[in-house]
Formats: sequence, structure tokens, C-alpha cells
Amino acid sequence: MTCDASLSGITTNRGENRSMALKRHGLMRRRRAVGLTQERLAEALRVERSTVARWESGKTSPQPWIRPRLSELLQVSAEELSELLVVSSADKQHLTERTQYAMRYPSRVDLAAVAELRYGMQSLGERYDRMPSAALLAHAGEHASRGAFLAGEAPAGRVQREMRVLQADAATFMGQLVWDASQRRDHATARSYYAQSVEVARHLRDPNAEGHALLRTSYVALYGAGDYREGLELALQAARTARHTSHVLTGLAMLHAAEAHAYLGEARECERALAGAEKHLEQAHGSDAAHDLFSPTHFGRLAGSCYLSLTDYRKAEQLLTQTAAELHDRRKSRAIVLGNLTLARIRHGDLDAALTSFSDAVNELHGTRGGGGMNIVFRAARELRPWRNEPAVQEAQDRLMALMEAT
Repeated sequence: MTCDASLSGITTNRGENRSMALKRHGLMRRRRAVGLTQERLAEALRVERSTVARWESGKTSPQPWIRPRLSELLQVSAEELSELLVVSSADKQHLTERTQYAMRYPSRVDLAAVAELRYGMQSLGERYDRMPSAALLAHAGEHASRGAFLAGEAPAGRVQREMRVLQADAATFMGQLVWDASQRRDHATARSYYAQSVEVARHLRDPNAEGHALLRTSYVALYGAGDYREGLELALQAARTARHTSHVLTGLAMLHAAEAHAYLGEARECERALAGAEKHLEQAHGSDAAHDLFSPTHFGRLAGSCYLSLTDYRKAEQLLTQTAAELHDRRKSRAIVLGNLTLARIRHGDLDAALTSFSDAVNELHGTRGGGGMNIVFRAARELRPWRNEPAVQEAQDRLMALMEAT
């Protein structure tokens, strides 16, 4: 099933003001304390030096999958790393004052204000995979409204363009939040946000923002409405849109096209799409505008889901087991993987292993209420009904009901 990713992946490095007072001095001091330059740290993490520089400047944050290795290199615990990634309260106060000034005098909005607004949206995006989307909606809506207002009032030129790019990205993120918070039922509202993003992106001739919004729209068709042909066409359209500008977006779009083929029972086409996706993702690098959308677990997540739909349960279980072990802080994504792993094990006849992954999936959902994971776990619960008189199955069903009561 789909893997959700945050808004921060597409355009965190657009229109940033290099003099902006967003600094993670603690992260910088710790790197120096262990004797690492930005170049050496980047080499050890297999990222660009500019990526490390953006982390330390506060303009982006390390993706969850890379943080365990970063903690190891900096010789700190996960909790200590989280503290190093916090921007100081003084910086936050400057940001608030700048936004307030821009809202009071919108015609004077500048690139520093744009960077601040983007940072605020990025901060929300980084929390997406760790907490319920409903808890983020109000703040995200406020940020999106400010962005849309300032985009209409900004002076013509680069500032206005960057505000429009932010407006497109914010609309995409709002669609993502609304759909997830509704347990993937509110297709119309999600699609309306994505359509807004596509419209703005096309006006700007920004293929990355357009491709991302099209890809998100394909998720609604594939994993919500169940219209696999439409989902396939939208995923392929996203791939065509971004093919010259982003290997990451093109690769992700091809992964979802592969899953659409799998849903349609088109095994040969699915394999071809997976191969194409893998080729693009292998070429992804830190300078890709959508690099922060990508994680090394993407291929395993989607390929495992493809083989589940193609009834190759052994191969699906192998891929999904490995992927679940590699996922760390991305709890919504891990719940989806564990739900699919449960389905593969049920259909392969391994009830004990299925109950283990089912329990793990429910544990992940307790803190996030992710719509994708909830839907798959309920599907797994239905497929467990033939064993409903087994005490272990009854216990698993009771845990799921407790989750629903707490929602």
C-alpha cells in the first residue's frame, strides 16, 4: 500500500534566505566535538555536504531512516540527537515576529519570510509519520492560509514565485492530512487540494510540485476509490511530468504504477515498472529537489505489496519482513508494511507469524491512527475470522477493538 511522505520532501531548498537565523548550534558543536567536518560526516552518511549544511542551518532535518546512523557517528543517543535538532527559542521568536510583520504588511514580504513559512510547514511535515493527522490539521491549515494570502499580495518577481511554490506544496500537504485523518474516506476534499496544487504548479511551470500533487492524487484513486486504471494513469502522468527534473519523484511514481498493475493482475507490466522505478531510485542523490521524500525502504514496501497482490506470498513476506525491520520512526509507514505482512502470512497459512505482525501493526497505530494502516489492519482482521474461536485470534481482535474505542 501507499507510503506516506511529508511535504518537506519536495521543495525545502527553494527560495531559502542564506542569512536566515535558523541554526542548530548544538548539532554543529557535537559534530566538531567528535572530529568530523561536514564533508566527512556527509561521506559517512552517503549524502551531499550541502545536506548536512542544511541540517545545521535549520532549513531541513534528517529523515527518520538516517537518524540511527547519525546518532552513531555523533556518539549520542536517539533522545540526545532529538535535542540537538531543536532550534533555539530565540530563533523561534524571531521567526514569529517576521511572520507577524509579513501578515501586517503583506506587500513587504521577503524571502526570509518565505523561508520561515516553509520551515513551519516542514516542521509539521516531519511530525506527520509520528502522530495523528487530525492533530496537525489546524496548524497546517493556518500555515496554508497565510501562504495563500501572502502569495496573492507579494511583490512580483522571485518572492511571489517562491510564495506560489509554497502555496502549491501547502495544498498538497493539506490534501495528504485531510485524507489520512478521514481514514482515507474524504476523497473529494483531498482531490480538491491536489487540484489546487496542480493548477498553481502548472502556472509556475514547476514539474516537481505538479508531479508530487499528481502522485498524491493517484493514491486516492488506488488506495481509496479503488479505481486502479485511473490510479495507473495518474501515476504514469506524474512520472512523465517529473522525469527530466527528479529521479526520486519519477521512481516513486513508477513504484505506484507497478502496484496499480499488480492490482489489475498484470504481472509482466508490474515487473517492468518495478525495474524502471529501481533504476530511477538508484540515481537519486542529495541535490534532487524531492530527495527528502525518498527513503531506502520505499522499494521494499511497494514491491512487497505488489507481490502480495500477485499472490506470490513467499516473496511478499520476504520483502515486507526486511522492510519492517529497517523502518524506525516512520510509524504510519511501518503500520502499513506490518498490515501487508500480516495479510501475506495469513494467505500463506502461517497463523502464528500473522498474529505477531498483526499485534505489531496495532501497536504502531495506537500512536498515529494512520488511515492506510487502519484500513489494512481491518482487512487482516476480516481474514482472521475463520480462526475467530482461537484464543490468540480473539485476543488480537480485542486489541483492535480497544484501539477503535480509543480513537
